[in-house]
Amino acid sequence: MKRQCIKVPKKEGEPTRRVLLELEILDHSAKIASDEKYLYLPIIRELPPVELKELPEVAEIVAYEFEGQDVKPTPEGLLGFSPGYEVIGDIALLEDEAPDPETALKIADALLRTQPNVKTVLKPLTPVIGEFRVREFEVVAGEPRTETIHKEYGCRYKIDLAKAYFTPRLSTERSRILTWVKEGETVVDMFTGVGPYSVLIAKKARPAKVVAIDKNPEAVRLLRENISLNSVKNIEAIEGDAREEAEKFAGTADHVIMNLPHSAHEFLDSAILLTKPGGIIHYYGMTPEDDLFEGSIKMIREAAERAGRNIEVLEEKTVRSYAPHQYNICIEVRIL
Repeated sequence: MKRQCIKVPKKEGEPTRRVLLELEILDHSAKIASDEKYLYLPIIRELPPVELKELPEVAEIVAYEFEGQDVKPTPEGLLGFSPGYEVIGDIALLEDEAPDPETALKIADALLRTQPNVKTVLKPLTPVIGEFRVREFEVVAGEPRTETIHKEYGCRYKIDLAKAYFTPRLSTERSRILTWVKEGETVVDMFTGVGPYSVLIAKKARPAKVVAIDKNPEAVRLLRENISLNSVKNIEAIEGDAREEAEKFAGTADHVIMNLPHSAHEFLDSAILLTKPGGIIHYYGMTPEDDLFEGSIKMIREAAERAGRNIEVLEEKTVRSYAPHQYNICIEVRIL
């Protein structure tokens, strides 16, 4: 069976391997292959544009028939079904609709036996709740902790899942927003959390400044650690209410990121205030399938009109399915 891989000249093999390891996408279940001129490095998923830039210019994505593969046990093979989980650093987090205790223990055992990088398995006890958007967890197996270091697109993030919300499921979305930002621009991240948008943009896009705001003091503490961890200098980390901070930075933002999908609409007046003429708001919402975008666009337009301004809709995107008949969406709007 053919697999997706990175094809590079042999002299580029080692630097390419290091990049793939850093991005955590090298497929360890297959051996790296070669012919007279090239190496073929198997990968576990497709690479978005932001990751492709990390590779040598001569690198190609091709399909290749890998032989002599090391067959490794998988959670699915041990359990007889596909468990729902996501991996954050070295923590495996079971799905929101967590299984009964006995099944959770079986899944945790399978994950710890087959995933060498997983040291802890957590089960969520609550949905994301409260003003600071946090959850409660139970340690099912492994090391008793909720803190880890997560790697994404060449950035490292210190995360404590019990103190500040984070999901790896938005990694591709974060890389998409990165492509909108140009060198020298100013970005305001209104609900930054531990900084996955802010740190990535500051490190990769070379903006003049990123203003990263969050009301959760633990999130801002972790954000400041992540700024240091990634050696970025152009982020101003602010613990505060986005509405109040908007008044201090009025009219300065080329980009405003509103990643608070359940209640971003409540902050639209502040986002308009932040945005300079021609600037772009990246608005996230939770919407029903029968009104994916129009209702949100209407709210953005009304907020702009209250400020005596107009809008131009640039892009409408469904980010992911959130619940039955409900979707996490993003709308890019230019404020005129």
